[in-house]
Amino acid sequence: MNSDDNIVKQELLIKALSNMLNQTIIRADYNLKALQGGTIGRVHLVTGLAETADGEKQPYKMVWKTQKKFERYGDPDSWRREYDLYVSDFKQVFSDSFRSPECYHAEIIGDEIQLWMEHINGVSGLNLTPAMVEHIAEQLGRFQGRLYAERPRTLHNQPNLSKVEYMKNYYLRYRSWPVLYDYIRSDECEIPKHLCDMLINFDTDADEIFNRIEQLPIVLCHRDFWVENIFYSDGKLVLIDWDTAGWGYMGEDIASLIADEADISHMVDYYQKCIPAYYRGFSQYADISNNSKHCIHELILAMFGYRLVEWFKFEESPKDRSTHLHTLQKIYEMKDI
Repeated sequence: MNSDDNIVKQELLIKALSNMLNQTIIRADYNLKALQGGTIGRVHLVTGLAETADGEKQPYKMVWKTQKKFERYGDPDSWRREYDLYVSDFKQVFSDSFRSPECYHAEIIGDEIQLWMEHINGVSGLNLTPAMVEHIAEQLGRFQGRLYAERPRTLHNQPNLSKVEYMKNYYLRYRSWPVLYDYIRSDECEIPKHLCDMLINFDTDADEIFNRIEQLPIVLCHRDFWVENIFYSDGKLVLIDWDTAGWGYMGEDIASLIADEADISHMVDYYQKCIPAYYRGFSQYADISNNSKHCIHELILAMFGYRLVEWFKFEESPKDRSTHLHTLQKIYEMKDI
């Protein structure tokens, strides 16, 4: 190994494998394969042979995630949230058809968490078909609707969940950044005027828009509900990366599913089909007939409008700049649906 960061501690691996295999493991070898990079967290696929106390050797496969302390704006404890959730009874809120990965061992060492988790198979990312995405929306509705109706004590006892106002504060922080706020109002802006006007009009009406959003039911949100974090298999969902999870408004996660680096060619179709599917699922558990306006378009603009402007303004690749503009155009096309 080239770095201490990539050296697996045998005692932690044995604890995780003993829980995973439900046997006493005395030693194990391992191979690592990086699953994703980045400065916030490191994720590796760990494979090898585990030796039991009676000498039997079993092949295994699991995921090892490590994350050092960092501070996300407005959510300072998010770096350790997955650890806090996995060592609690949070898993009780899930069902067989909608869940997080199994965690075989969780450790916090100083300012770093280590999670040893189930390796998930399934369709993910842009390989998800439109029919799968529509089913995902309905499953999300069922999950959030059930928790909204049942209000399990397990959920309300969690001390480290992101706050309801996180999404609004995220928007306000972007709006207060002159580099972007002034850019869409300037003659030098390369974004088409009708798209800039869509964002400017949102800013103008923001108080009234958020007054409407704040009338929506408050639900448990994943808050990073984009296609790369969703694994679909036989109609069942497994969601990874719960570090931004918390209380939010009904529809925040659907806004992410539709607009967060989704399949641009299907964004408008997703908007038309996923919102009714989501409400259909939610309505199986809770009466939401009083919520006549879902505010999904407004949530998309609050969550992704200025972010797309930022990506466009600072992106050097012409292809990627075009992608960000195309995404904004699709959001514009949703507004009268």
